[in-house]
Amino acid sequence: MLTDVPGIRVGHWTDAEAGTGCTAIIMPPGTCGGVDVRGGGPASRETDLLRPEATVPVVSAIVLSGGSAFGLDTAGGVMAWCEEQGLGVDTGIALVPIVAAACLFDLGITGNARRPGPAEGRLAAQAASGAPHAVGSVGAGTGATVGKCHGREHMCKGGLGAASVRLQSGATVAALAVVNAFGDVLDEHGQVLAGAWEDDRGFVDARRELLDGGARHARLADMSNTTLCVVATDARIDKPGCTHLARQAHAGLARAIAPYGTALDGDIAFGVATGQVDANPIVVGNAVAEMASAAVRDAVRTATSVRGVPTAAERRGA
Repeated sequence: MLTDVPGIRVGHWTDAEAGTGCTAIIMPPGTCGGVDVRGGGPASRETDLLRPEATVPVVSAIVLSGGSAFGLDTAGGVMAWCEEQGLGVDTGIALVPIVAAACLFDLGITGNARRPGPAEGRLAAQAASGAPHAVGSVGAGTGATVGKCHGREHMCKGGLGAASVRLQSGATVAALAVVNAFGDVLDEHGQVLAGAWEDDRGFVDARRELLDGGARHARLADMSNTTLCVVATDARIDKPGCTHLARQAHAGLARAIAPYGTALDGDIAFGVATGQVDANPIVVGNAVAEMASAAVRDAVRTATSVRGVPTAAERRGA
């Protein structure tokens, strides 16, 4: 769980009937943050402020949401809640919460019936706690889907997953991933765990389908895909180092999703460090990549069917 990193709190708002939701990740004061944006269709807020050359070194919260770019409004609700809680940068005039946000496109599964906004963001923030958080088809992962190289009728359910590890140094490294990918999710052996299903073939391999010309998505220009990831540690990592953590998260995501970072995906990874424990940044970075991969697999393994989209296990008849 991401909350295995002491001080980090996670809360979800979920509307399973509509097929959307949002997730608020609240940081302890002084948490350093970085970001790395990949993919061709990102929907984001305050990511420039997390770049290493930007002045502000801390991040108050990160919001992940469904609703495509409309879902960025959830950050306003989280920002207002953070201000009320005394979380933010003291400018001498006002306390300004630094709230980054990133969204996935779930309007296809929702039918554009509902999009999370400020009220839903506030509810997610209010629900945030340091207890183990829910995974699967919850929060920002409610409307997530994967495996679209043969069109939506062949895809299966994505979701929100998490993983963590405690290093020999005593530092904890954790990842939370929201998986709404165009590509397949691969298991620990590189085989398709969740993806495009054909009744006579099982899960096809999107990499091979694209190479052989077998992919038949009706709209290969449809930017309805995104994988979002937050990796966190209590190690002492500075702002440029957090950017490297975000980059290494993408390496882990690419091991578990194929193809990854396409022009059809809006993939974004955030790296945050609370700075409580001394640890080798190379060791931490390696753990970040491993936990990002594990969180992706956890997302599809714990997903449940939403609005008629079957899970990978249901596709297999398990």
